[in-house]
Amino acid sequence: MDTVEQLNRKFFYDGMSVDKDELLYWLIIEEFKNQFKGVVDLLAVTLWLTSFPIIPVSGKMGGALTKGISPISLASRSLIRQRFKTRQRTITWKQLLEGRWAYTTSVGAYIGRWVPCLGAVLTVWDISVITKNVIYRYKLITGLGS
Repeated sequence: MDTVEQLNRKFFYDGMSVDKDELLYWLIIEEFKNQFKGVVDLLAVTLWLTSFPIIPVSGKMGGALTKGISPISLASRSLIRQRFKTRQRTITWKQLLEGRWAYTTSVGAYIGRWVPCLGAVLTVWDISVITKNVIYRYKLITGLGS
C-alpha cells in the first residue's frame, strides 16, 4: 500500500485519489482479501452455502416440512446410515427462523444439519473481524476517530 493522505476532501490511497465513499469501498475489498485466504475460510463458506435445501426431494408431504434437502445433508445421509435409538434435537434453517427444534433418528441427518452451523459461525467471525478492521482503518485515515 502506498501512502495515505488527505487533500481537498480527497484521499490518496494506494495510488488513487478517492473520496470517503470510495475509500470505504477499497478498505472493505482489501480487508476481505486479507481475511479470506485460508482453507478454513473456504471450508466455512462452503459448509454454509451447501446447507441450503436446494435439491428437490420426492415423497415429502409438504406441510411443516422443508420442501428440499441440502447437498451436505444428502451426502451425510448417504455416507452414514446409522440411527439413534431415540429422536435427537437438531436444527434446520426453517426451524431456526421459527424458533423451534427439528428431530431426527438418522445420524447422517443429524451431522448434515449441525456441520453447516460451524461454517456459519466461522463466516460470521470472519465478517466481524473484517468490519472491526475496516472501521478502525477508516477512522484512522479520515481522522474521524480522534
